[in-house]
Amino acid sequence: MNEPGVARQRLEERLIELESRTAFQEDTINRLNDIVATQQRQMDTLRQTVNLVIRQLRDNTAAPVADAADETPPPHY
Repeated sequence: MNEPGVARQRLEERLIELESRTAFQEDTINRLNDIVATQQRQMDTLRQTVNLVIRQLRDNTAAPVADAADETPPPHY
């Protein structure tokens, strides 16, 4: 039979192990949260950059471009 002292010791060891795992998991969650926050900021920056590029492309597309027939040939022709 188990002695009460041995059973108590095992319970304390299990409790310590569970507390250790919980602390490790909390640390992991905090690090992952920091990574997610950093990635969100990067995505926001990239989204702004893409929107700026889209606006610039639209502005350049809307700008009048001379027809190739209207261009004077280069001097070597």
